[in-house]
Amino acid sequence: MRFTSVPARMGLVGMTAGALLLAGCAESGRDGGEGGDEGGGTFVFAGAAEPELLDPAFASDGETFRVARQMFEGLVGTEPGTPDPAPLLAESWENTEDGLSYTFQLREGVKFHDGTDFNADAVCANFDRWYNFPEGVQSDDFAYYYSKLFRGFAEGPKAGDGIFESCEANGESEVTINLTEPFAGFIAALSLPALSMQSPSALEEYQDDAAANVNTTEYSTAHPTGTGPFQFDSWDRGNRVTLTRFDDYWGEPAKVDTVAVVAIADPKARATAVQNDEVDGADLIGPADIAPLEEAGMQVMPRDPFTVLYLGLNQKQKPLDDIEVRKAIAHAIDKEAVASASLPEGTELATQFMPQSVVGWNPDVTQYEYDPEKARQMLKDAGADGATIEFNYPTDVSRPYMPSPADTFNVLRSQLKEVGLKIKPVADVWSPDYLDKITGSPDHGMHLLGWTGDYNDSDNFVGVFFGTQTDEFGFDNPELFKKLQAARGVPTLEEQTPLYEEINADVMEFLPGVPLAHPAPSLAFGPDVEGYQQSPVNDEVWNTVSVG
Repeated sequence: MRFTSVPARMGLVGMTAGALLLAGCAESGRDGGEGGDEGGGTFVFAGAAEPELLDPAFASDGETFRVARQMFEGLVGTEPGTPDPAPLLAESWENTEDGLSYTFQLREGVKFHDGTDFNADAVCANFDRWYNFPEGVQSDDFAYYYSKLFRGFAEGPKAGDGIFESCEANGESEVTINLTEPFAGFIAALSLPALSMQSPSALEEYQDDAAANVNTTEYSTAHPTGTGPFQFDSWDRGNRVTLTRFDDYWGEPAKVDTVAVVAIADPKARATAVQNDEVDGADLIGPADIAPLEEAGMQVMPRDPFTVLYLGLNQKQKPLDDIEVRKAIAHAIDKEAVASASLPEGTELATQFMPQSVVGWNPDVTQYEYDPEKARQMLKDAGADGATIEFNYPTDVSRPYMPSPADTFNVLRSQLKEVGLKIKPVADVWSPDYLDKITGSPDHGMHLLGWTGDYNDSDNFVGVFFGTQTDEFGFDNPELFKKLQAARGVPTLEEQTPLYEEINADVMEFLPGVPLAHPAPSLAFGPDVEGYQQSPVNDEVWNTVSVG
């Protein structure tokens, strides 16, 4: 596994400082402990948007994952307060020296919410489901994470390209996953909600992966079934998702009886809802709201930055196919001004598409200093002086890497206009319009998007963005794709580090986008909330939370 002790310790230090804000904060391990006999009541949490669906296998957005993490668990979780992998439904594992087979010892006595046993057959049912997804759901709009990580399916245009070979049940509590080539990030990737274990019985009864829209199947909207500390109760569209405590949970029982997740798109309104005791907690608190909340006696908890915000440059659209134009745009951007106007305190300016704590970060990549005069001249030399460029940005959303999209857009638009570009603003509602346009279609120009790291692995940043040809960036670079494919299969940290350093240097020369910043998102809670454990990768499970 590609994890160093230094970033882990950095994350833990940040976690401890934040966790102290919540008086009496319980240790956030899911196993053991005394729970369920105190607290009770309801924990109401405000996110920035509704989940898109309730089947995490077809999700890629944080709001869906927030809800999914309460209901579903994977073979692997994360150490509390860090992005590093830890046992969850698998108690231990070992792999062969060639990195092609992983054998997991499974936790015994675990049941899905519908009473189905969690065992080796259930693990294989999930892996086989993902591998056999119909062609209609193999796109980034649906099976995003499986496609990115495993690279292929049993059928369709990517048949034969994938790294998954087979799943073998070696009795009830041992399972072996065989790969066709090494994938050093395999264990860490299994902590993703998209790779959570789901009840084979519930999937067989309620799910149709060949449906015209898998986001609206009976399973995806009304029968999500996992092994987590909370089980599905109801989804009142446009209002809230309600979950109830799962009394047969194998780990520490939830302290509250019920959790309700509501959507409040406006950051200011989320902060006001916390202060007015309309909700118990909220995510993605705007920079301007932190001090007033603290002055009012609310608790504010920052996460460590494990994000990247970038300006994507779609090379399918002229003049963005010209590297000199892309470089001119990079020189036109004052990142400090962007951060001070639209991003929270603690934000780090970006020089590349991953934070400094991730293995492979390269201090020597090409940097494009803010130089509007140079940008003007480069645009003139490229014949793009006065060019009109579509600039896409989302509305009705706050993301950990982008708390105020309109504010960020306005700063960037002013800077780009200053160097002679004509900007055509195009705003779309985040879900589904904006995401579908940017990731599922070439019909967009430059655009705001970003990423919250899922686990501490270089491939989870640069591999996700640039590992294959995508509609988002609109380029075909076989040399870069091959380098990324080779790096992700190298088994040791020592061998991988220089490969990813070289890849980061290549990316910043090729410049498919401009990395802007690594924002540090903040949570806020009422004064009577205890036990919330924040995570740099948002692996925040609420069984330890109590209210009042």
